[in-house]
Parts: sequence; C-alpha cells; structure tokens
Amino acid sequence: MAATRKVNDLISIEEIGAIALICIDNPPVNATGQAVRQGLQEAIETLNSEGKAKAIAVYAAGRTFVAGADIREFGKPPMPPALPDVFNIIEDSAIPVVAVMHGTALGGGFELGLSCHARVGIEGLKVGLPEINLGLLPGAGGTQRVPRLAGIPMALDMALSGRQVSAKEALEKGLIDRLVAGEPREVAVQVAEEVAAGKLATRRTCDLNTPKDDKALDDTAAMLKKTQAHMYSCHKIVEAVRASYLPRTEGLKIERQAFIDSMQTPQRAGMIHAFFGERAVSNIPEAKGPTRPLEKVGVIGGGTMGSGIATACLLAGLQVRLVEVAEEGLKRGIATITKNIDGAVQRGKLKAEKRDAVLGALTPSLNMGDLADVDLVIEAVFEQMDVKKDIFTKLDGICKDGAILASNTSYLDINEIAAVTKRPQDVLGLHFFSPAHVMRLLEIVVPDKTAADVVATGFALAKKLGKVGVRAGVCDGFIGNRILAHYSKTASYLVLDGASPMQVDNALEGFGFAMGPHKVGDLAGLDIGWMTRKRKAATRDPAERYAGDVADKICENGWFGRKSGRGYYVYEGGATVPNEETLAILDQVRAEKGISPRSFTDEDIVDRYMTAMIVEAARVVEDGTARRPLDVDMVFLFGYGFPRFRGGPLHYADTIGAKALVERIEAYAKEDPHYWQVPAILARMAKDGGTFADLNKEG
Repeated sequence: MAATRKVNDLISIEEIGAIALICIDNPPVNATGQAVRQGLQEAIETLNSEGKAKAIAVYAAGRTFVAGADIREFGKPPMPPALPDVFNIIEDSAIPVVAVMHGTALGGGFELGLSCHARVGIEGLKVGLPEINLGLLPGAGGTQRVPRLAGIPMALDMALSGRQVSAKEALEKGLIDRLVAGEPREVAVQVAEEVAAGKLATRRTCDLNTPKDDKALDDTAAMLKKTQAHMYSCHKIVEAVRASYLPRTEGLKIERQAFIDSMQTPQRAGMIHAFFGERAVSNIPEAKGPTRPLEKVGVIGGGTMGSGIATACLLAGLQVRLVEVAEEGLKRGIATITKNIDGAVQRGKLKAEKRDAVLGALTPSLNMGDLADVDLVIEAVFEQMDVKKDIFTKLDGICKDGAILASNTSYLDINEIAAVTKRPQDVLGLHFFSPAHVMRLLEIVVPDKTAADVVATGFALAKKLGKVGVRAGVCDGFIGNRILAHYSKTASYLVLDGASPMQVDNALEGFGFAMGPHKVGDLAGLDIGWMTRKRKAATRDPAERYAGDVADKICENGWFGRKSGRGYYVYEGGATVPNEETLAILDQVRAEKGISPRSFTDEDIVDRYMTAMIVEAARVVEDGTARRPLDVDMVFLFGYGFPRFRGGPLHYADTIGAKALVERIEAYAKEDPHYWQVPAILARMAKDGGTFADLNKEG
C-alpha cells in the first residue's frame, strides 16, 4: 500500500513498501526556493531518522525537473537552509538517493541531481550550469561534482558556456547513469526498486577523485586572461574547478567563496539587470490589451531583410506570402529563405522532419494583390520615403479591413507613411535587425494615430517570433539608430583628431563589444551610412562639425566594406587587415582640414564613445521616444551588441554616476560646445543624486 504525506506545500513523501519517493511540486519550473530547500532537507532527514526505506527517488511534478533558482529571491537576503548544505545532506544520506530528471535540470536543479547517488534521465532531458549568464558560477557543488563524474574539460565547458547538454551526451560523459522513456513518477518507482534490490549501482559523487588535468585548467586560464580579462566569474570558475582536486569540504568552501565574490561584481549586476530587463521591457499596458488575428503574414521585398523576416515568421508557424516585383528577385528571396531554413535544421533549431512543412507555408508571388487576405503585411523595401509611400498607397486599396500595415524602416517617419493611407490607425513600424531571423530585437514603433490593438498585436508578434519587443516613439532612427547616429560621430571625431580606426575598434572591443564600430560599418555596408548622410545633408546644422568626410571618400571609391572586399579594412582570403589606402585618405582629410593629430589612450576612446552614447540615450528617455531607461538598455543589448555584462548604456551610466558624467561632458565641451551638451535629465540627476534605475522603478 502507498502512503503519501506532505512535508510542506511543495514537497511530499510517498512510501511504497521498501522505497520512498520525494516529489517536488513547485510550478511552473520547480525552482529551488526556500520552501523547496527546506522541504527537501526535512524529507531526507525524516526518512533517514525513520530508517524504513531502502532507497529514495527524487522526482518532480509538471513539465520539468528543477530548472534553476527562484528568481523572486534575487536581490534579497538569503534564507536558510542554503542550497549547498541541503545537497550535502542528500549526498550524506545513509539511504541511497536516486534523481529522476526530466525536461530540464539546470543550475541548482542539476546540482541537486549531482548530489544524489545515481541519476536517471528521461528521454528529452537537458542539463546545464547556466550561472555564467548571470555573471556567476555554480555555487552548490557544480564545479566540484561535475569534474568527479565527467572530468575537468567537461566541467569547464559546461560552466563557462552555460550551454544545455543533451541527455545522450550527458549519458556518454557519465553525468547520468541511465536514459529511459516514461513518466517521472513511474520511472522513480522502478529505479528506486532497482536500487533497493541492488540492481542499480549507487555511489557518493564526493567519494570519487577528479581525474588530473592541469593542462586543461592552465590552457583555459591563459585563454580567458587573453580574451576575457574584463570578466570575473569565468576566472573564478577555473579556480573553483581546480579545487575539485581537494576533499569535498575544502573544494566546496572555495567554490562558495568564489560565488560570493562574483555576487559583488558590477558584471553580475549588469547581467542581472539584463535578465530582468528582458522580461520587463514588454511589461507595459500597451502590450497587454486585445490583439488582432495573426495567422497570415505578407512580406514585401525578397532582399536580405525581407527574406529574414519571412524566415522568422515561417519558423514561428505563420503562413507567409512573399511579394517581389521581378521574377529574379523572387527566386533569390526563395533561395535565401530556403538556405535560412536549412541552416535552422543544421543548428538544431528546427527538426528535419518539419523542414518541408515550414517551407510549404511560404507562398511566393509577383502580384501585390495576393495580399488581400493577410492579417499583417510587413513592407521591407529600400529605405526611401517615396518608394514606401507608393507601396502603402497601394496596400490601402488592396488589404482587407483590419489588416495591419507595417513598415520595416530603420529611420523614416512612420507618421508620414501612415498619412498616405485612409487607415492610419492600422499602420505600425516594425523595425527588425539583420539578420532578421537571428537578431532578437524588434523595435515596435508607434505612430500618433495607431490603434491600441495594433500596438498590442505588434508585441504579440514579437513574442511569437521569440524576439524582445521594445516600444519606440517616432523620430529619425527611433531609439537605437537615433542614438547610434549621435555616438558614431564620436568614433569619427576620434579618428579625425588622431586615433586610427583600428585603435578605436581595439579599445571598444577591449571594453566588451564583439566588434568595433569600423568593423561593424564594414560588415553592415558603408554605403548605408553614406546614403543616410546624403539624405540628411539638406537639414544638416551648419554649426555642427561634420563627421562623414573620411567615410564619404571611402564610399566614393566604391569601397563599401566586406561586400566589396575593402572598407576600413581589406578582406582577402579570410584575412582582415587595415586598408592602407583608407589610412592615406585619413591623412589627406586631416591635412585639408588643418588637423594636427594627437594621441588618445584606449581609456580616452572608451570614455568619449560611451559618454556620447549615454548623452543621446538620456535625451531619448527625456523626450519619451523610449518610455524607460531599461528600454534603451534592451535595444542595445539585443540589437547593437552592447556587452551584456555591462547591462546596457544607461545601466552603465549609473555605475559612473550623473555628477561624473556631467563633469566629463563639460570638459569635452571646451573642444566642441555644439556636440557636447549636458541633457537636462542628466543635470537634474547630478543635482539631486538620482539614477536611471530610479526612473525604471517609476516607469
């Protein structure tokens, strides 16, 4: 007969003959909150004190095993019992304990499994130690027990990458002892009975010795020192994994101190801000209202952006009608989409057996009239106002009532586009980032007359596509490109005044950007910025120092970056080297302008570049283009490669402080008072001691 008793609301014990099952039931992801920790400890201690069970199996209710920490406890004082202590009690249990894991076992959830005496995975299981993504390291035995089971290289790989490891790989590496099919409770009963009968071997992980591999530790430490010197937790991970050579008590002590030290770092604060910001950015009233139907999507334009948008929609299960004006362009778009879908299969993002069905949802057409029944149409053609107006005028007469007409524009005035239609309430800006099927940011640009349910549908689309939707107001460039247009001038000014494009790139890559601005320009295509500068030439403020002299001359030579083989750099045979002819152009421009080059330190470059970014970001918040500072931060984290561990430009601004920023701006203004001006919002913060974080709370 089975008898079940509750330890608390989240943990129960079920006894069946000589075995006992401990069930964790803390939906939605069985997080290791205080009640779970307390309940697990009490359950193990109770069963051991009673001494009746010959084996214990721990499993979880719902769709997953324990998938990590309880995010509601983040930033709060820790409440006992501590997770490492609970896991030590499990590992020290006189009655053998087996973990039955399904779904995902991540962070503390995987460490729970590691502390048990055997681990059985249910097919589809994924395990991982993702703490690095929060600027932390496994703090409940992960760095001590994984090396003992799977070796030091595997422990370093898991802890430094944060990747999820498949059940098959986990079995091959010795992280789990068996892989089976079935429901968690039934499997738990079966394996507990096998343990009780001596048919499934058990052992304490801490009794195993970590296989010596000093080379892996030393090589990894050297690599991190070279490539991630600015980070903290990754170096502490190597230190903690090395401590797995020691007895459990000593190794866990070193791991715990490394975890505590990492908790105090600005990198951890930045990554926690990014973690919560990603969830908070769409938590606004406009995103929560009623939505319009969203099943059939039309995409106009089969170029890079249109093909990427179509791919994203297809992967999300939407029907897509792709419209082009010429057969050649349509064929090219179909080929690009097919290549993108095949790439998704190769990367494991799409099951191979679903590939044909996904592509089958694509309907190509040369007739815009075929968009008559779509729920949403996304125009993705050239960034020219007259072209877009012409398309929206036609769509106004073609699309059904209630269809949403969206433009994927990077800069242009959506109000002006909406004004050519008789339905401005249905018009929306959807600014995707290239490649659109990969990049996670989607700026949802809201014109003056757009209906509330259209805005809500924009956020619903972002969620369906797996993107981070950020609300933006209408202005030239919206949030991201408006700020980019401002701070990119600083890079140009630095180069004109004496730094080389390569020094600027290297300094900012040292700050944490994956690529410096000149490499990014080459990658995106220098002709894009050239076209924008020409478009805005008539409205350029004559008092402003022009920043495009060098870039214009590069483009006049037909050097547009990677796609033409050269720009700021030369791209030949897989190599990337400085373009000496561009450096000669730079010398020529300096001579023409009478500029005597001066030297800048890497710190000077970073300070000027980041201060300029912060200045315009502050203005974007001040005038309401972005509702909150965190909106700016998420735009830059997910669309512009801003280093995640720094949290975003306005989170980073708070680490400097408003007073120090104002002092910097005023110092730079002595050279260029037109460009360097203190935003009113920043001046108020400097006076009142306020922060951008305060504005996030108010928002």
